[in-house]
Amino acid sequence: MRAFKKIYIEITNVCNLNCSFCPQTKRKAQFMEESQFHRILEKIRPYTDYVYLHVKGEPLLHPRLGRLLDISYEHGMQVNLTTNGTLIEKNGPLLLEKPALRQINISLHSMEEHREQGEAYQHAYIRSVLAFAETAAVRKGIFVSLRLWNIEQLPMKKNVADPAANCRNRLALRIIEEKFGLDYRIEERVVPGSGVKLAGRLYLNQDYQFQWPSLTAAEDDGTGFCHGLRSHAAILADGTVVPCCLDGEGVVALGNIHTAAFADIIEGERAQRIFEGFSRKTAVEELCRRCGFRQKFGRAGHEQGAQRP
Repeated sequence: MRAFKKIYIEITNVCNLNCSFCPQTKRKAQFMEESQFHRILEKIRPYTDYVYLHVKGEPLLHPRLGRLLDISYEHGMQVNLTTNGTLIEKNGPLLLEKPALRQINISLHSMEEHREQGEAYQHAYIRSVLAFAETAAVRKGIFVSLRLWNIEQLPMKKNVADPAANCRNRLALRIIEEKFGLDYRIEERVVPGSGVKLAGRLYLNQDYQFQWPSLTAAEDDGTGFCHGLRSHAAILADGTVVPCCLDGEGVVALGNIHTAAFADIIEGERAQRIFEGFSRKTAVEELCRRCGFRQKFGRAGHEQGAQRP
């Protein structure tokens, strides 16, 4: 039986923002029902100890989020959750009381969508996130990753940051530096793709801007490797199983967990072609051949999904 480090579960594909770096899904808006979530965990429990509540959508919008975390705990699952942080002040107390929550990732780069609301709003947003993050990481022992995945690259120079284009993070970084009494500027310490420890289990991570895979993107020769269906798989809000957390439109649909056994889906013909293809370092699916993430990390053998929005 194949084991996974993690399985992504998209409990909703609805989001309260419309960020340029995360295109809205064209799929039907949906919130996963409590009973569906329960049955999914029953089916995947033999395959992993970790679930990640995210693909597309904002999980803190789910009206039964507390119950879903309780169900995860009842099944012995540890939960990682990714959020844009705009609802953290409202939902923070609920999250802190749930023992299933292992890690929360907060996409601070969503702050860019708040710019027209003014600097006062941005200040309030960052401070509410930091207040929650400190409590979660220092007092509750929850891992917290503050993400600024919006570093721009110099034109024609791959993986070289453009200092002029990245001054937009200075407000957030200044507030963080003041909050935690740092005696250095974060830009001087952080290498894109890595981070700095702020306190307890609280980290700030920065990386280059990210592009979701798309069938409209340029196709390459397909050479490379991906850990999809090796270390992880993903389940969309309607139950569609896809090979990785980056297939936000369900292009590479392997089956539906509501109507089939998880084992039958991941061992099916299409899944096996994908798995065997990457064993030969070849992307057999068109979407995979158009995935910039694989181009960046796959050739070096990094794990897909480790650095994502």
